Amino acid sequence: MSVALQIDSLQQKLSGTGCRLVAVTKTRPVEMLLEAWHAGCKAFGENRVQEMAEKYGELPKNIEWHLIGHLQTNKVKYIAPFVSLIHSVESLKLLQEIDKHALKNNRIISCLLQIYIAQEETKFGLSTEEAEALLASPEVAGLAGIRIAGLMGMATFTGNREQIRAEFRSLKQFFEKLKKGPLPANAEMRELSMGMSGDFDIAVEEGSTMIRVGSSIFGSR
Repeated sequence: MSVALQIDSLQQKLSGTGCRLVAVTKTRPVEMLLEAWHAGCKAFGENRVQEMAEKYGELPKNIEWHLIGHLQTNKVKYIAPFVSLIHSVESLKLLQEIDKHALKNNRIISCLLQIYIAQEETKFGLSTEEAEALLASPEVAGLAGIRIAGLMGMATFTGNREQIRAEFRSLKQFFEKLKKGPLPANAEMRELSMGMSGDFDIAVEEGSTMIRVGSSIFGSR
């Protein structure tokens, strides 16, 4: 199936759910991204800063660029002028660096706190306790160049769909808990980014507002 047909199929599945599609475009050629853009997909997710910055330079400027991979503090400056949403924030240090470069570019950059929900050693993220402490800290409240817009989580890579569902459900419950506040003025719980090609159907059922899908659109690498 073509990229356009895959996008159309996914958009139909998401219709009425309140969940948006972010096309994961890492390692995909610019021609493929243009195909997705012409098919109406305007939000692209990249894992690597350098690749994202290069593609930004070559593609239409009405694309929303989402940084979905692990972000090192020394790379923030390359995407600060244009990134729409950073999904993978997991430390005060990173938030402070994003804030610094956002202010240099006269921007407020939206961020999601990445929460560790998987039963795997390889995943990044904050514990729920660490996230609550971060949101309660005066250092975060004083940042004028960032907006914490919600949470992101990655489920365990497993065939056990009930485990995946339980992990997504736990993140949604934490999201709802935080939504009830109190939150600093520069934070709100609006976006819940969870669900990828193999598990987005469960994520949507469990309340995701944003799914990150690559291989279901572009085929396996």
